[in-house]
Amino acid sequence: MCANAAAHSVELVRPDGRTETIRVENGETIVDAAERADVAVPYGCLYGVCGTCTAELLDGDVRHRASPRALKTRSLDAEYVLLCIATPETDCRIRIGHGIQAEVVGTPWK
Repeated sequence: MCANAAAHSVELVRPDGRTETIRVENGETIVDAAERADVAVPYGCLYGVCGTCTAELLDGDVRHRASPRALKTRSLDAEYVLLCIATPETDCRIRIGHGIQAEVVGTPWK
């Protein structure tokens, strides 16, 4: 957990390059903060199982507050995160969008 109780800024980078910055309170997930800020992000189960909220951490550090079961070790090592269970430990920059899950798990339609 974060050493202090400060909130963090998280810049969300959309597929078209647009960005939105949200404030995430200590211990709050990125999905919860986005919902509170009325910023749409992809998500499904909210438990780290389905992978719908998979995103790429471009800068900063996050901690998953539960086991990120939708991601394999190689995806975690490549800086992919699950927004529904990720809490920022620093200010962050994160690439979001529905296509990111397909990058991680692949798709037969490519």
